[in-house]
Parts: sequence; C-alpha cells; structure tokens
Amino acid sequence: MNEDKYINRGLKATKAGFGEGVLAAAMENDRVVGIGMDITGSVGMNLFADRLPERFFSVGIAEQNGMGISAGLALAGKIPVVATYAVFSALRTTDFIRVSVCYNNLHVVIGGAHAGISVGPDGATHQALEDIAVMRVMPGMTVISPCDATQVKILTQKAINELNGPVYIRFGREPVPDFTSPEEPLTIGRVQVLRTGRDVTLFATGHMVWEALEAARMLAEKSVHAEVINIHTIKPLDRDGVLDSVRKTGACVTAEEHQVTGGLGGAVAELLCSGYPAPLEMIGMPDCFGESGTPDELLEKYGLKAVNIAEAALRVIG
Repeated sequence: MNEDKYINRGLKATKAGFGEGVLAAAMENDRVVGIGMDITGSVGMNLFADRLPERFFSVGIAEQNGMGISAGLALAGKIPVVATYAVFSALRTTDFIRVSVCYNNLHVVIGGAHAGISVGPDGATHQALEDIAVMRVMPGMTVISPCDATQVKILTQKAINELNGPVYIRFGREPVPDFTSPEEPLTIGRVQVLRTGRDVTLFATGHMVWEALEAARMLAEKSVHAEVINIHTIKPLDRDGVLDSVRKTGACVTAEEHQVTGGLGGAVAELLCSGYPAPLEMIGMPDCFGESGTPDELLEKYGLKAVNIAEAALRVIG
C-alpha cells in the first residue's frame, strides 16, 4: 500500500460530516426524520432543519423525551435521527435507549457530538469519555466512531439507509485532519487498513486515527514498520480483521479518546483473550475525568498524541 496515500487535505470538524450525511440520507429517503434538542447547529443538524423543516422536530432541552419520541416515530415506520452532545445522547438517555429503542430493536440513529476530551474548554461535564462503553453493551446496538468528516458523512448515510436496528455514531467538535477520499470503499463492521506493516499493529478510532498515522511515520524513522488500522465500527467488531493483523505483527496498541476501560481497548482485549493472546498497550483516558483547556493541551497532558502511541508501540514490541 502507498504509505503516502492518506494525507491531510485540510481541517474540518467531524460534526459537519454528520450533518452532511444526515441531509444526504434524508434526500434519498423520505422516511428519515430529524429530532433536535436545542443545540441543532452545534451538532450539525441545522442543515437538515433548514432544508427539510417539515421533517424536523425540536423538543428543546428534553433529551429523554426526545429519545422516547424517536422510538415512537420508529414504531410508526419512520427512521429517526436524534442528535445532541454525547454526554446527553448516550448517557443522560441511557434508560430510554435501553428500554424504548434497543429492547424493541428499533432503527433509531443516535448522534453523539462533542465526544472525547478534544471538546476542550467545555470541561469534564461535556467531555464524553464513557459513551462507547455504555453503547456497546446495549443489545443489538451498532457503534460507529469515524475518523474524519468525510468518513462521518459516508458512514452516517450508510447507517441511516442500509442498517436495521439501533445505531450510535460518535463524532467531535474541533476541526481535525480530513484525509478520507469520498470514493473510499467503506463497510460498516469491517476494519479499514490504512497502512501495512509487520512489526506492530496500531488500532485507532475517531480522531486518534490521524495520530496513529503520524505515530507510524515516527516509527518508520526507527525502522519499525507499523500497521495502522482504523476501527470505525467498534460494534460489531471485525474479528477476522483484528486477529489477522495481530497474528501477522504479534503485538498491538489501541488508541482512543475514551476511558481505557470498556472502550476500543477493552473490546480488542476481549477479542485477543479468546482469539489470539498477544501483547497489548492501551492509549486512552487513564480512569479520570478531563478538564478545561485547549484540545492540544489536553491531548498532550493525558498522553493522547502520536508520540505517546509510538512510545507504546516500542514498549509492546519489547
């Protein structure tokens, strides 16, 4: 694979990709309806609301009610897309998602915006660091965590119009490198190999995928050939894609803007235990809350940068 294939084409917030994906899916399918919760513009849903106001419903600051309404609309044959900050859409509404959406296996697409610590100045209360763990334990839930704005758009369209059952899509606020081609072949439930290698596998999700690519470039300077895999679908986890890579390299690192407990690292560890025990290092939040600061300051303080991934790769190889 061409190691220079994935280059930064510019900075774009992943929430923008979500909004574009929802609108594109709605233009293809008149069953799609939007549910807003007072922060429509902040999560990218303003594109839908402005273009298709007759199919958009704002419930205000009433996230639990919004999730219940979404379940009702799904039972009536609609495809509801409900989005707010991830601390609200995944955590405040957990009981409603479990009983109203998942228990009935309804096709409700849930957007979790402002995920991860890179939300920055909003601080610990608004930095969703537990949402992957909560959502992936829900029976029947598909959990998607795309790497950049273009990928969010592509996978959001697919999730709305191609999947059945509940879906959770995680995305952020800050502009990040956009490096996915609009023509990139992507399949929900399958890993995406961004760079091939033989010495160690770097599994990353969300905004950390770009950091993993940068880490691989650092490692190459030390003659370490890292394989970089984007796990954009955390559930269902691509068992063959993960295990095939680790069998080849013999060691791996996971990287995520999430607690190391229960997130991508936990999912990969569970799989390795049953499928192919191998050395594993996890890069993520170390069982603590975040704080206010710029995104770069926080990512550096909590060890979520490319250099930290590269150091973990060297440790796990050793």
